[in-house]
Amino acid sequence: MNQNKYKMQLQQTQRHNVKLRLGISAPSGFGKTYSALQLAYGMTQDWSKIAVIDTENSSASLYSDLGNFNVLNLTAPYSPERYIEALEVCEKANMEVIIIDSITHEWQGGGGCLQIHELLGGRFQDWSKVKPRHQKFIDKILHSKCHIITTTRRKTDYSLDVGSNGKSKVIKHGTKEITSEGFEYELSVNFELINENHLCKVSKDRTNLFQGKPEFIITSEVGKTLKAWCSQGISLEDVKQEIKSTTTLEGLRHLYQKYNTLQQLIKPLIIERKSEIENNIQIVDNKEIINTKTFTKNGIDNSSTNTRNRQ
Repeated sequence: MNQNKYKMQLQQTQRHNVKLRLGISAPSGFGKTYSALQLAYGMTQDWSKIAVIDTENSSASLYSDLGNFNVLNLTAPYSPERYIEALEVCEKANMEVIIIDSITHEWQGGGGCLQIHELLGGRFQDWSKVKPRHQKFIDKILHSKCHIITTTRRKTDYSLDVGSNGKSKVIKHGTKEITSEGFEYELSVNFELINENHLCKVSKDRTNLFQGKPEFIITSEVGKTLKAWCSQGISLEDVKQEIKSTTTLEGLRHLYQKYNTLQQLIKPLIIERKSEIENNIQIVDNKEIINTKTFTKNGIDNSSTNTRNRQ
């Protein structure tokens, strides 16, 4: 057995361009769809690069006056597989930002996970057949090549507020998110709209852009700020250009190790460029500067590239 395959390595952290995974949750009527659209436009500055997967009875179309964004109306059954299919349609259309409005139906809607579980018998052991399907949906969100904004309904509660004038007023507010337990942990940022004036607070923030700051209203400027955060660090396009301009197998090996956090994304490009280099071996002073045996099937070997005389 090759022990090196299981060898642990300590590596320096690297920050590269990331795709946003952002959630907006609120009771009905607090402005989830509108806020998501404002965020998306701030990130793209191009309405045509935004797609809304709409499960809310075509509510996104009410905002068509904002711009020419794209809508995919998703109806029941709201199975995880149907959501995945809708995401793939948007990805193939080269959308920059996909808004899923909302993910609540995947959990609690007709044909969603709770109903699937019930139809299987509603027993605890029946979750073993439902949870893998739901996890595939979550994984699709996490691994998408697009920025993803999800909206989630919150259960509605009411309280009685007495104003300074002594008059009582019924206040609507949200409680628990209606989706799978722990979904918030998968997100980069989670916004909660707390009233009908679209005022927002942050319940999770890996960007450190909003923590400790006062409540605010989501605008396109917030989207611009988030896009700037996503664009910090190593650009994947720059890495791709480095791979294309590399002329030796040793150079490819170096890039593969250098960008260790991007290896899954760049591996196909490394292999493709390797093939191109092997088919175009350069001869300098009657010496072959590429040793085609230094690469293995998974992309790169640790052995060094040696020059040898062409016979």
